[in-house]
Amino acid sequence: MKKSIVTMAFLALALTGNAQIQLSENVKLSGYGMLQYQGNDKKDAEENTFNLRLMRLILDGKIKDFDWRVQVQGTNVKGPGEPTVQLVDLYAEWARYKFFKVRAGQFKRAFTFENPTHPITQGWYSYAMVVNNLSGFGDRTGEKSSGGRDIGLQVQGDLFPLASGRSLLHYQVGVYNGEGINQKDKDNRKDIIGGAWIMPISGLRIGGFGWTGSRADVGGKNRYALSAEYDKNEWTFRTEYIHSQGWGADKSLGTKADGFYAFGIVPVVKSKLHAKARYNVYRPAKEWASSKTMYEVGFNYFFTKNLQLNAEYARVNERIGHHNYNFVDVELDFRF
Repeated sequence: MKKSIVTMAFLALALTGNAQIQLSENVKLSGYGMLQYQGNDKKDAEENTFNLRLMRLILDGKIKDFDWRVQVQGTNVKGPGEPTVQLVDLYAEWARYKFFKVRAGQFKRAFTFENPTHPITQGWYSYAMVVNNLSGFGDRTGEKSSGGRDIGLQVQGDLFPLASGRSLLHYQVGVYNGEGINQKDKDNRKDIIGGAWIMPISGLRIGGFGWTGSRADVGGKNRYALSAEYDKNEWTFRTEYIHSQGWGADKSLGTKADGFYAFGIVPVVKSKLHAKARYNVYRPAKEWASSKTMYEVGFNYFFTKNLQLNAEYARVNERIGHHNYNFVDVELDFRF
């Protein structure tokens, strides 16, 4: 009976838009779920399936000058019979000063604009292919899916504040194990990742990132990313290019990989309906002969600010194997 009451309470929160549950003065509970349908007509690999993409529960708190977070994820990404619940975030951040914050634990790597974006806010069926492959999700090095996270220590801050409250410059630098989530360092060599961006006008960010490190199974890697974004009043445009040098798990692809994406999400009906389009490219061997390209269009419909329906269609071109096929994705996402 108690379980039913809690479940109905969470659903009511999602439907009415009253996100987050204040457990105490300094601790709050929140979370979200992502329900998915996908289909494609790729030759000899057709798919037509419902899927539970993601579920997360989040505890956020504050102890004096420290902010902390615990986030647990449930997903079927590993397949039937495999453990599907794991810890994804566990960190504390000393946040006394806006210009110098120190974070320790397990959290998002300081690489690219898209990596730290919320999976629902990001607006697409998945992060861009190049982000997935070169930013520590299902990485080309063979690292298990880590949602762009690692264990380490990071400093970050905002500099040159204006009277409006906006700062002109943001920086962030981190030292990480280089193995992904819930993993000790296996080669005793750390990854160093850093980035900075300028914010010349409200809503606009232009930045760059660098990453040097290694992974026990494949050796060293060096990466960089160039990023630009405009996000204001429900108009969002973002583009990023990422380049990687270093061996991947598949040695036949060589030591270099790259990719880029560009998208726009614009309001058709403010706070209710958004249209979107994305050009999405990944080259696992840094050659067009190895590229996969997705031409994507779709919409996001908001029943409330915490309940939305996302849909998209893509025409996919895979040059390896000469595959051209259609792809569709529909998701019902909610937050509490």
